[in-house]
Amino acid sequence: MAMRKIAVVLAATGLGLAACGQSSGGGNGDTIELTITQNAIAGGKNAAAAGFVANWVIPKFEAAQKAKGKDVKVKFVPSGVDDEQYKTKLSLDLKSGKGADVIDIDGIWAGEFAQAGYIKPLADVVGPEAESWDGWSQIPESVQGLATYEGKKYALPIGTDGRVLYFNKTLFGKAGLPADWQPKSWQEIIDAGTKLKSSGVPVPIQINAGTAMGEATSMQGVLPLLAGAGGQVQQDGKWTGASQALKDALGLYQKIYGGGLGDPKLQQEAKGRDKSFQQFAEGKIGILMEGDYFWRGVVNPKDGVAPMDDRDQNVGYALIPAIEPGKGIRGQDFVSMSGGALRTVNPNSKHPKEAFELLAFTLSPEALKEETKDGNVRITPRTDVNKEILAGQPLLTFISEKVLPLTAYRPPVAVYPQVSVALQEATAAVVGGTAPDQAAADYQKKLEGIVGGAGNIAS
Repeated sequence: MAMRKIAVVLAATGLGLAACGQSSGGGNGDTIELTITQNAIAGGKNAAAAGFVANWVIPKFEAAQKAKGKDVKVKFVPSGVDDEQYKTKLSLDLKSGKGADVIDIDGIWAGEFAQAGYIKPLADVVGPEAESWDGWSQIPESVQGLATYEGKKYALPIGTDGRVLYFNKTLFGKAGLPADWQPKSWQEIIDAGTKLKSSGVPVPIQINAGTAMGEATSMQGVLPLLAGAGGQVQQDGKWTGASQALKDALGLYQKIYGGGLGDPKLQQEAKGRDKSFQQFAEGKIGILMEGDYFWRGVVNPKDGVAPMDDRDQNVGYALIPAIEPGKGIRGQDFVSMSGGALRTVNPNSKHPKEAFELLAFTLSPEALKEETKDGNVRITPRTDVNKEILAGQPLLTFISEKVLPLTAYRPPVAVYPQVSVALQEATAAVVGGTAPDQAAADYQKKLEGIVGGAGNIAS
């Protein structure tokens, strides 16, 4: 029934199975034909990305191959649908031995696809070239982790992000707090919130909670705090249950929302996150935990959804501290969480080595610099490129240089979204008045039902 429903979805959206780049002849046996696909389409979703591949990557790569004596032709296979529909399409393609030679996937899908055999370690598909690619030396190990599953690299990371604490410098000044604020513990966050409250700030601290904010609660809330308390949602094959780290993370929620430092109603509203953006821009929120998207797409004075003309002068940012120095994951003083996308070689490709050359070419300094010019600047996975293109971008430089080396990622497994919802429910319970220990215990009960019993949980 599940597969029948998938087929119906594909038919309804006009999605056929993309043809695999299998032809190696073009009629004469000399031409190597490759295909590359992304969830992007001219005139629609991610149009700029589609245009870049079609108009720059393909002609440049074909010319480079011709200079090496190879006749390679590349075709871009567009898509422009909901991410889940794109995922379904890829799954069916890969399961049936089809699909483009080079494919983009969300990093959170990697483990699920690997477990299903849809993707394989690059070294198994391509050979030693995948491990010896010179670009690996420019990608921090923490970012490489996005493309790694059970110790093996399945893809190349094509982009990432990071979470920080944003704060309003004007409000901080009125509260007697420094413009270069960098808390070193959770208590220092609470102390700052208390001073902001005393100075009349309506919402001193906003950390996402509840199910209405969805994955934003996990990525900009409970997961960074869990990491700051020394825990991870999954570690060494076991899921984290009602651990002390989770109780500590939920305890911070209690101090913020039970102590009058946050607005508990905001977490329950359908548009609560958007409202928090607007309130920060209006000077009503003092401290906000968010990703670099907030800087680029929310308070951006040019085209943000809640633009701040004085963003560069009035919005400060700081690393997220561990509960106490040295008490974060890996013994860190500061922590973060990151997401990101991956690009990999289809195990079904008849030209895996050339496909990897195309993949690597898209992550070359030349390609990344071209892709991120003309206002399209973003954090790339490469430190050498970031140092150049992020000049004049202080927040993105800060993320690249300070945050990415210490960041962590969500477990890339199929069951994670259900676990994430359970965590969101735990935060909602605490914001609503439930004691952290009870919320943690309730979370563990839900977790047992999600991950197959208590034997798969470590507390």
